[in-house]
Amino acid sequence: MLKLLKLLKDGRFHSGQDLGVALGVSRSAVWKQLQHLEAELNLPIHKVRGRGYQLAAPLSLLEAPAIAEYAQGESWPALIFDSIDSTNAQALRAIGEGQAAPFLVLAERQTAGRGRRGRQWVSPFAENLYYSLVLRIEGGMRQLEGLSLVVGLAVMRTLQTFGVVDAGLKWPNDVLVNNQKIAGILLELVGDPADVCHVVLGVGINVNMRAASEIDQAWTSMSRETGLNIDRNLLVARLNQNLQSDLERHRQDGFTVFKQEWEQAHLWQRQAVSLIAGVNRVDGIVLGIDGQGALRLEVNGVEKSFSGGELSLRLRDDS
Repeated sequence: MLKLLKLLKDGRFHSGQDLGVALGVSRSAVWKQLQHLEAELNLPIHKVRGRGYQLAAPLSLLEAPAIAEYAQGESWPALIFDSIDSTNAQALRAIGEGQAAPFLVLAERQTAGRGRRGRQWVSPFAENLYYSLVLRIEGGMRQLEGLSLVVGLAVMRTLQTFGVVDAGLKWPNDVLVNNQKIAGILLELVGDPADVCHVVLGVGINVNMRAASEIDQAWTSMSRETGLNIDRNLLVARLNQNLQSDLERHRQDGFTVFKQEWEQAHLWQRQAVSLIAGVNRVDGIVLGIDGQGALRLEVNGVEKSFSGGELSLRLRDDS
């Protein structure tokens, strides 16, 4: 089935006869595979008598040689899957199996993609980027301070190089364009964070997705913002490059060197917000972040700091 998909990925028409010859099967077998592609991967295929078959839109499939070709310098080894539950889950399994870090897990599709607080991350086939980077951390808690915010900066800068100029950050782990979500970050730890551990840096970016009725919040994508079909292999290579630079800087100097840049990119600076943790809610004004990446709020005239993976930040109606 994937061999057929690679023949069709250019978005041009291909006759059933030509596809059958390339695959070494009959035209009826080609037709059955096409039906399976549509049903299994939800890929619309145009059928025109006398012209053949055409994907509704060209596909950029993830390929390790293409990522390496775009890379400037060394790139992390990548495990690429056609379909898995989630790249973070696969990364955690690979750690348990002894895979040496650093390494990447990429997928064309996730069947159980996850965001923060257990939310579903909608993951259509070959449209977006589902990316998990595994690192071995030996420097103790200092090496983890503000790490998700550093990843957010790298993602934002990467999007901007593709023309998504209005991309900005929302504490702690979202990248927005005009208050619409375009990317999210999910970090997971294995081991002792005070000694030696592994961290999985999960990144989801809406790349070429143009429709998704099942998403329950305002969203956009790189293709929506630029009007272009984005080469996801180039996107991986550029994100790798930005992360390599920023992670090394973070390892050497800590998070404080990123604090000012992050605050300048934060879209909700000085905004009236509600910080929600379960049934509890705190209303305040965003002052920025501290040297560990915690959110600083002015609450009833008093500055307070908040951190934790289960916190949700929302704009107040009177903002």
